[in-house]
Amino acid sequence: MGKVVKEGKRGFHISLTTQILLATVGGLIFGSLVGGWAANIKFIGTIFLRLIQMSVVVLVMTSVASAVGSGTKGVGKMALHTFKWIIIFTIFAASLGVLLSVLIQPGVGVHLTGSVKAAKVENTSLIDTITNFVPANVLQSMANGDMIPCIVFALFFGAGMMKYKKDTGKTNIEELIKGINVIITNIIEFVMKIAPIGIFCLLADVAGSTGLKVVVPMIKFLGLLLIGDLIQFAILTPLTAALTKTNLAKYPKKYSKMSIMALTTTSSAVCLPTKMQDEVEKFGVSRRVADFTGPITMSMNSCGAAQCYVAAIFFMAQSTGVSMSAYQIFMAILLSCLMCMGTISVPGGSIIVYTFLASTMGLSMDSIAILIGIDWFAGMFRTVMNVDVDVMVAMLVSGKLGELDHDVFNEKKTVKYEELAE
Repeated sequence: MGKVVKEGKRGFHISLTTQILLATVGGLIFGSLVGGWAANIKFIGTIFLRLIQMSVVVLVMTSVASAVGSGTKGVGKMALHTFKWIIIFTIFAASLGVLLSVLIQPGVGVHLTGSVKAAKVENTSLIDTITNFVPANVLQSMANGDMIPCIVFALFFGAGMMKYKKDTGKTNIEELIKGINVIITNIIEFVMKIAPIGIFCLLADVAGSTGLKVVVPMIKFLGLLLIGDLIQFAILTPLTAALTKTNLAKYPKKYSKMSIMALTTTSSAVCLPTKMQDEVEKFGVSRRVADFTGPITMSMNSCGAAQCYVAAIFFMAQSTGVSMSAYQIFMAILLSCLMCMGTISVPGGSIIVYTFLASTMGLSMDSIAILIGIDWFAGMFRTVMNVDVDVMVAMLVSGKLGELDHDVFNEKKTVKYEELAE
């Protein structure tokens, strides 16, 4: 006899992004109404931040080790030019983030106590800095939250794991590391379920002590990202057009479809198929180059993210009255570029990055709640810049290899991505 299954009614569901946006608005309003009393619920938000922080070291290390350990060999000249432009564009974006953060000062106006702090970053010589990148004891580095030494160890571990797999044909170590990464990801997914509550409590405390004046720095931060995106487009697009000998006036129309998708989805991964198709059909990039550069640039070419992460470091410093030294600015650029060299694909990935940056730079994590509250909007600016610069990289590589079809770019002929041989 068959089992009768009753179809239950679907409950009303609000996405996590919407919940966070509502928590942001609610926390600001609640805090401004109750004033100083909101400090009594701040501990809930602090617990939320610590739950995220406890997973960061292992997540980053297993992500890096897995990426290196399961990596494949490059394709010679094409790989060289791809990574060359990725590095140049990322450093430029991070440096632009520094300049705009100094001029706009997005964190000024938020007065936080900085009660949740990591160890202070000391000014040291360049030689000492480079030396300290290599851990003497990786377990001690993990315990202290020293992320750069942990990443260096993870790089070597991944390389050793790849050689072990090649020599023995066994994948047990790789599967173990990937399994640990999945487990940590699951932990973060659990923690993210209480993200709206944590953000509500943290922002209520901020608004309780500063009032709705905190909204101004939030708008300044987003404005900084918008201005940075416009400057990057104004410089990088003409550069690409000049080097590939293409018509600059045609770029805006060709970018429109993928840019709209990037703005609405805030996901480079979702935009990947459209980006690769448009590279071939609209920009004249060869199918071979599009297939190679597309996935790599999605994970590693993140100009919008690099700019955003640098701005976030300055925001966290300025909101607690910390003056950035030349050494710390150098570290901000370096760390932001490193965080763009591999994507951490977990819900609330930006929270992980912000926590990593705060811990490594020795900054207060109290202001992370503000950054999380506006992260959906920040994600729009990050993603559109990431995706469109990916196309510039593909065009520059294709042009260098002599595989850029100017007739396709100039709309003198049409091609279909799916009909071209891989």
